[in-house]
Amino acid sequence: MTNRENVLRALRRDNPERVPFDFVLCPSHADNFEKKTGTRDYQEYFGFPFRYVDLEPSCQAPDLHRRYYKNLPANYQRLSWNPEWGVYSIPGQFEHFEQMLHPMAGLESADEIDDYPFPDFNESYRWKGFNEKVSAIKNADLIAVVFMQMTIFEVAWYMRGMDNLMTDMMADREFAEKLFEKITCLRIGMAEKYARSGIDILMLGDDVSTQQEMMISPALWQELLKPRLARVIRAAKSIKPDLLVFYHGDGNLQKIIPDLIEIGVDILNPVQPECMDPVTVKKLYGDRLSFWGTIGTQTVMPFGKPSEVSSMVKKMIKEVGAGGGLLVAPTHTIEPEVPWENIEAFIEAVKQYGEY
Repeated sequence: MTNRENVLRALRRDNPERVPFDFVLCPSHADNFEKKTGTRDYQEYFGFPFRYVDLEPSCQAPDLHRRYYKNLPANYQRLSWNPEWGVYSIPGQFEHFEQMLHPMAGLESADEIDDYPFPDFNESYRWKGFNEKVSAIKNADLIAVVFMQMTIFEVAWYMRGMDNLMTDMMADREFAEKLFEKITCLRIGMAEKYARSGIDILMLGDDVSTQQEMMISPALWQELLKPRLARVIRAAKSIKPDLLVFYHGDGNLQKIIPDLIEIGVDILNPVQPECMDPVTVKKLYGDRLSFWGTIGTQTVMPFGKPSEVSSMVKKMIKEVGAGGGLLVAPTHTIEPEVPWENIEAFIEAVKQYGEY
């Protein structure tokens, strides 16, 4: 069985030969990995089964959104992992963390949204060579993945500020809906182009829950966000029906899992064991949903012994991966406090226990 066949079977719950896996290293771990191995490409080094495909860089002016900020600190920068929405940041006090600044925080009316310079993701020059990149990945027996997480809600609060957006959703519905709609229309255009390119997995997601409960009521999510997310998924799947849709949502979002399944989500990530039991979620939804994650980055990865990491990986493969439907992974970026020995234990456990 080829790599592509195996991964697609795993994520479609169709009797794969082995459990696929992945992880993301924080910058300091990536630096240490490069010192150990001489390469920074840990995806290639560890044989991860997929590759991400990116658009061409934007030609929009780097400081296009600066006028939306007052009294910018001298050390400001565009937020390193989401710059095109105009979200700036200042360096935090620890490792790679940043303090986010919000360009729409000072807007007072929904009409002002019309003048905001949104990203030019759907301009043709951004897509030059994209289809060829997808084909090359697939021809190399790898899975082609695109990242469109922070799909609607998160990017809205990054721009507006969470306190402002939460207030808008209750007290200024016109502003909230207009902002959500602007983002949704951009996302629909991107989803259609991604689908036409032949990608295998479309990664969507918004953190809408805390560790204990939904961040907003399920009813409000169903009213304002579910229909818009559904439109994005429908746009992609109407072009490529076999496209796998991945949804990332940290925390405890059990109350909306049936809704996510209803609108076409195929894979749930990260299934945080500190917030909801992956085995229970598998029992409830494993006939309709696959899972990507399940290994806790707040518990066993940073604080467990290597033997405990190995035992947890074995348990998740046996109980959540039964019959397929699992890509086993830590539930978030592997942060600096995770010992390298635990990362090695994770990898070895997947190799040892991941054969069906």
